[in-house]
Amino acid sequence: MSALFGSGAKTRIDGDFDHDVAVGQDGSSAAVRPRFRLPFGAIGHASALADATAVVVASLVGGAGYQIAVYQTSGHLGTLIGVGIVAALLQVLIGQTLALYQIRAILSFRKSIREIVAIWVAVSLLLTLLAFLMKVGADYSRGSIVCFCVLALALVLCSRWLASRLAKFAVAADHLQGRRVILVGPQDEIAGLEDRMLLRRFGLSVIERVVFAGSSNATPMLNQRETAALDRAILAGRRENAAEIVLAFSWWDGRKLELVRDHLRASPLPVQLLPDSRIRAVIGNRSFRVNGTFAVEVQRGPLSMLEQGAKRLLDIVGASLALLILAPLFVLAAIAIKLESPGPVFFRQRRNGFNTSQFRIFKFRTMMVMDDGVVVLQASRDDPRVTLIGKILRQSSIDELPQLFNVLLGEMSLVGPRPHALAHDDQYSDVLSNYAFRNHVKPGITGWAQVHGYRGATIRLEQMKARVDCDLWYINNWNLLLDLKILALTVFEVVRGRNAY
Repeated sequence: MSALFGSGAKTRIDGDFDHDVAVGQDGSSAAVRPRFRLPFGAIGHASALADATAVVVASLVGGAGYQIAVYQTSGHLGTLIGVGIVAALLQVLIGQTLALYQIRAILSFRKSIREIVAIWVAVSLLLTLLAFLMKVGADYSRGSIVCFCVLALALVLCSRWLASRLAKFAVAADHLQGRRVILVGPQDEIAGLEDRMLLRRFGLSVIERVVFAGSSNATPMLNQRETAALDRAILAGRRENAAEIVLAFSWWDGRKLELVRDHLRASPLPVQLLPDSRIRAVIGNRSFRVNGTFAVEVQRGPLSMLEQGAKRLLDIVGASLALLILAPLFVLAAIAIKLESPGPVFFRQRRNGFNTSQFRIFKFRTMMVMDDGVVVLQASRDDPRVTLIGKILRQSSIDELPQLFNVLLGEMSLVGPRPHALAHDDQYSDVLSNYAFRNHVKPGITGWAQVHGYRGATIRLEQMKARVDCDLWYINNWNLLLDLKILALTVFEVVRGRNAY
């Protein structure tokens, strides 16, 4: 094969599939076949499911087997299954708390045996206490509990051993896809972080390495080369759709870490700090034990996966219902716009969305111009560019309703910081240091700033600063009830018509 194809190489593409590429002696390459890579987190979930299944099976087989052997009856199978489910939940929850389902623990089966046994002993004692308190001895005898506990421990150990073997094979065969990250750090630090080690110990798949060619001396601010490196990391995270940014810096350079952290706040991606070379040397010592991956969370994502799912569900349901109810209003507005002046019904303008990814926002056309360049003049009171119908649409906020399509497309949310024209983003990001933090969540049709009267033109810098402060408060204090509250307050704000022109 090597004589036929020469040296082999792999080309990574976005997604969970890689393509093996065969490189010929003439330099040409051809894809051989796509290879599926299992998400890294699936190993832990599969191991937890296997342990839970083993516990339920042990409860059914051990308990029923004892009943049949002693009393010639299988007893209440429903009770046996119920006890098994309770025990399985306790086993998985305690194991999850103690990082037993992280890949590092799964791969190190022998080192995890003591924790597995200790967890199951704790679960067994809890089950015995529950059986005593709930007086279920008649349905689930002590002999059944003993048989169940012994069999369950054996099955769980077998399950963990098998999971360890399968995980080692998957890592060795490069069948696992970790969290896609951008690795940033000085050359001497990132050089010692091999891809396979990062996958095994931290669950990371590096899609791009950015060398931070900075000085080791403590300085009051980052130099131009250091700032450029961090900007490349932020851009790479946005371009490659990375899950987070990972730092590989010396833990002893506290001032540098503080400056790097502050600069990376412009990105909404979570930021993790890996142990440096000296800390890794200590962790690698067999006499040193540490739970988890020993990475430090420098910056968390603004919303967890569960919170993002809940917010997205509200967006889809709310936007769909609104479009269905307001369909006649859309038709009337479109007819009025076409009858009054020539031009399209909708006005589309480029805006920055989550993580500054650009999209085109939908609005009903309310002006005679379609500005979308480096200079965009904000609408003012009695603006001559606004049409007669456009003035009505703007005062009633009906012109914003087509953004419901942006919500369904996933580009916007019902509630969030209002997106501004790109020209205004460039203008205010230069004078307001925290302006870019608004892009940590999706922009919204309405927001906390709008229901507090900060809508319309921002003639003075203080007005934009107050709007940004409201947006940042919303991001840092988000919850689903807050979104519902803002949606309700928006109705009253539209009726009041403050700054709507």
